[in-house]
Amino acid sequence: MFAIRQYEFGPAENLRFEEVPDPEPAAGQVRVTVAAAGVHLVDTTIRKGGFGPVGFPMTPGREVAGVVTALGEDVEPEWLGRRVVAHLGQANGGYAELAVASVGALHALPDDVSFEAAVAMIGTGRTVVAVLDSAKLTKDDVVLVTSAAGGMGALFVQEARNVGAQVIGLASTEKLDLVMDNGADAAIDYTQPGWADGLKDMTVVLDGVGGEAGALALKALGPGGRHVIYGWASGSMTAISTEALFANSLTATVALGPGLMRRGLRVLEDESMAGLASGRFVPLVNPPFALKDAPKAHEALESRATAGKVVLKP
Repeated sequence: MFAIRQYEFGPAENLRFEEVPDPEPAAGQVRVTVAAAGVHLVDTTIRKGGFGPVGFPMTPGREVAGVVTALGEDVEPEWLGRRVVAHLGQANGGYAELAVASVGALHALPDDVSFEAAVAMIGTGRTVVAVLDSAKLTKDDVVLVTSAAGGMGALFVQEARNVGAQVIGLASTEKLDLVMDNGADAAIDYTQPGWADGLKDMTVVLDGVGGEAGALALKALGPGGRHVIYGWASGSMTAISTEALFANSLTATVALGPGLMRRGLRVLEDESMAGLASGRFVPLVNPPFALKDAPKAHEALESRATAGKVVLKP
């Protein structure tokens, strides 16, 4: 099979397209012929060495969807030939034509759910569900979504509309129409000076960017507003002082880390996949990159040139 291999930490060009032996499923595992592999911002951080040591050489990627084509020992035969999606956890191995996954990680897919949509929801979607648990959106909210054209941001815009809230999305110039088409009441170009001028009385900020944008979003909250942090794509977390919270009776919540684990990852995945099947969530998927173009996918994600979930197609 062909796979992406990495031999040392560093830039995207360290991701090499190579022919390697087919993986064999161990007991309790299956082998999946990969139809779509998810590319996550976390993958770029791992590539650069930001999440501690890994064993080299390695094949990156933790989200795969495809068809089960081989079974390890002690796996029910009914899995053979099934359409599935799985999050591989800390195992990696997804940027490949074939991947192995624990049977306990599998989610069977209905025929009308695409592999691209499924892989867009299995990791990203479970995080979205956890953030929404913290945000507790209602029809009375006015919601500001940072990075509203991203894989998570697009789903937040949809959910705000689902509950009847007003929603304003932040995006770069070329993505504003996409944010509006996704259901936002307004879209603001955060690349323009003074973008936050006049923005006030938000009740909820969903902040995955941090940095200056997060700080300006915090100032846009009205009395009693909620600032929910789920990332810092800018490279730095939003600086929040107790004085700022006290001045306007604000609350700040971090929806990642231990909070993500409160309900359990499998429960969050189940809700995410159920939302996909029911139409509650319609993931925005960037036009897929070929597997061999994984370096280009990483570069595009890091430069924010993509919209929605980034996917590789073997």
